[in-house]
Amino acid sequence: MTGVPAAAGRARAPKISERVVKKSPDPLRAYLILMRLHAPTGVVLYLLPGLWSLTLASGRRPDLLSVVLLALAAVLVRGASCAVNDVIDRDIDALVARTASRPVVAGTISVRNALLFSAAQAVASLLILALVNAETALVVGASYPLLVAYPYMKRVFPWPTAWLALVINVYALAGWTAVTGSLDFPPAVLGLYACGFFWTLFHDTVYSHQDKEYDRRIGVKSSALMFGGATKVWLAVFIVLSAGGAWWAGAEAGTGWAFPVLVGCAGLLLTWLTVRVDLDDPQSCWDTFVANRYFGWIILAAAVAGQFT
Repeated sequence: MTGVPAAAGRARAPKISERVVKKSPDPLRAYLILMRLHAPTGVVLYLLPGLWSLTLASGRRPDLLSVVLLALAAVLVRGASCAVNDVIDRDIDALVARTASRPVVAGTISVRNALLFSAAQAVASLLILALVNAETALVVGASYPLLVAYPYMKRVFPWPTAWLALVINVYALAGWTAVTGSLDFPPAVLGLYACGFFWTLFHDTVYSHQDKEYDRRIGVKSSALMFGGATKVWLAVFIVLSAGGAWWAGAEAGTGWAFPVLVGCAGLLLTWLTVRVDLDDPQSCWDTFVANRYFGWIILAAAVAGQFT
């Protein structure tokens, strides 16, 4: 679902995950890169909506084992989708500087092995989720065909980010079923889904501006090309709708005063990021995309604090 820019940015200390990948043996390193273990932001963005709903559904005592299992499964689902994405997009990735060194494009991993690796991760994630309950595995498994279809959207659908937002926020539903075991989703969890949906529209729109010149030349579609000079106006709309979804969820769940206050803080963070980002600078877009994880953590903090206020 996400990659890392090929161009060097400002100096920073490498993350633990980057150091692990760098020190791994060459054959293993290629597969770790294929599943984007060196770039964990995508996992965090996928996982957090699940933790929001798990927290609201659990009340004051979330089950730690369920949290761990959801996190492990998120790593594998994201890894599986990245591997499929790289196979489907290998011809396009070869034309983009940021993605030209990915293992399938570079020939480090064959198409066959990448697909087998993707399938193994997909199955393993469902087995892990089944340890929580069958309903959670069913919800996530139902999203797999949509995840596989996502790479094709940039070829046929003018707004591929909207498809991505619909699919990856299924984890908000999975977090609820992890606690309740029910496929009957109340307004609170639908509010969290809406929060995640519009949040994804925000961060993936910023992300897409990294490659807009390549996308224009290649002829694929993206939010950056769709919104053009009006992008920041649309980002502002997404902020309001994302925060609105969270507020609705908190009201339906009966959370205390800390919930809307922290949600407001999260909205102000995205507003600041919108003002700060230079959409014509790929490094600025990448930094803003990565900073989005703080929005997700603040919403999670709101879900926790809202139980005690």
